[in-house]
Amino acid sequence: MDIVSLGELLIDMFPVKVGQRLGEVEAFTPKPGGAPANVAVAARRLGASTAFIGKVGQDPFGDFLKSVLDCEGVDTRGLRFDNDARTTMAIIAMPDENSAEFFFYRNPGADYLLRVDELDTNLLRDTKAFHFGSLSLTDEPARSATYEAARISRETGALISYDVNYRPALWKDPGKALEQMQMMLSEVDLLKVNESEVALLAGLDKVYPANLDLLEQAARTLLQKGPSLVVITFGEHGSYFMTEHGGEFISSFRVETIDAVGCGDAFIAGLLTRLVAGEGWQYNLAPEYLIDSLRFANAVGALTSLNRGVIPALPTAHQVENFLKTQE
Repeated sequence: MDIVSLGELLIDMFPVKVGQRLGEVEAFTPKPGGAPANVAVAARRLGASTAFIGKVGQDPFGDFLKSVLDCEGVDTRGLRFDNDARTTMAIIAMPDENSAEFFFYRNPGADYLLRVDELDTNLLRDTKAFHFGSLSLTDEPARSATYEAARISRETGALISYDVNYRPALWKDPGKALEQMQMMLSEVDLLKVNESEVALLAGLDKVYPANLDLLEQAARTLLQKGPSLVVITFGEHGSYFMTEHGGEFISSFRVETIDAVGCGDAFIAGLLTRLVAGEGWQYNLAPEYLIDSLRFANAVGALTSLNRGVIPALPTAHQVENFLKTQE
């Protein structure tokens, strides 16, 4: 297996109209979502073999979400069903095409009820990369399951990938959230953050792509906490990477954005697909390869922004290759 992701698989209720805040939206459309599930589907469409580990409710939404992953070719043997909790739902508003507001129905939600004893250890021992986000760290038992899954995967040399994906509304206390998110940094090889998350974790007010000195300072601060590769995304502006050998900013592509929700998930899927190729992820941390890989990942994110919803918008490898040819 190339990539195994763990975490939330949920229903995203997208607004029918862009340009309204949460309290103003008049109608929603349900679509499959959840950041780690998006990554599994995105990487599969890009040609990687992928599997998903998580939990949904024993309800119509849970059945629907499993069928979506099955149809996409994602291995679902690690998916579990909960008889007592409902499938988690995210209500989304989009004040504009590049920003989103989230409200979660998750009290409890099946996704954070995944237990250690429910993990598919065979999948975890047979993967080149293990990916997860911070939403599975918000509560037990999913927090312990996430740590255990990372430990099992690391034992066989897998790349451990962590997307912070901070959603304040899901944490009971901002201080506890920061503590939990920082504790995980020493356990991972790849850390992916956006511009607000890097500032939060590095203890800075604001990080701008135009201020390369501050950007390098923030990235090095996080690199010293354990990861081998730190990647910072800046939406339509591009992305930045840092390893022990240095870092570089890679500009994004200009497109007519329709919906930017999930572009970060598409980006990390593109990057992971590149990192697990060839002899092994350690060999793929060479600066020249990372520059090309982030350009590829930027393209995956840009193409995802051209359609509404996340999973329906994810591009194939062929579409990405054709897009990159037009950009040359």
